[in-house]
Amino acid sequence: MTRAVQAGQVWRLMFDFLVRSAPERTRSLGRRGLTPNDSRALSALDPHEGRTMRSLADEWECDPSNATWVVDRLEKLGLAERRTVAHDRRVKLVVLTAKGRKTKAQLLEEFYRPPAEIAALDRDDLDALHRVLSRLSAEPGTARAARAARAPARPSGTSRGAWRRAIGTGVSAGRSGVRRDRGRAGRRAGARRGPRRRRA
Repeated sequence: MTRAVQAGQVWRLMFDFLVRSAPERTRSLGRRGLTPNDSRALSALDPHEGRTMRSLADEWECDPSNATWVVDRLEKLGLAERRTVAHDRRVKLVVLTAKGRKTKAQLLEEFYRPPAEIAALDRDDLDALHRVLSRLSAEPGTARAARAARAPARPSGTSRGAWRRAIGTGVSAGRSGVRRDRGRAGRRAGARRGPRRRRA
């Protein structure tokens, strides 16, 4: 077996495990009425260091109008707010509210809770996993490369639905992810309003 083939098998096993564990993360969002794009937005925001709409659009790789829609939604949920800058009132920075900070912390606590399969591993296996994953996280340039990539590569033979579920907690890529969230939010709002009455 070549190294490339072995690496592919390892990644496929990791990916399949992410897919299997994704529903629990999705339920964490659903309990709060949030979408994957909401989660990604929360992860990009801070209660003290404000972000401009342009910087958020660049990070999310979407049109500024889409970034505005996401931030508007977080504002309606009471999770974020826009603040003016003292030296230039034309500039507005997006920051987390107290509710947003609490929600972000709760989500991370639940996301970081190990799945049962991980918790059941013995100490030697956990040490081995920790050593390898720590090395991957510390690889020079990894974070920059991840931000520069337009979207995570979908493994061959994996359906789009499975790929979206695997990365669904905050990595709905680009414009299409925002459009999907718009559709979901619209359907939820329609369900709350009830069916439209037909005109006589």
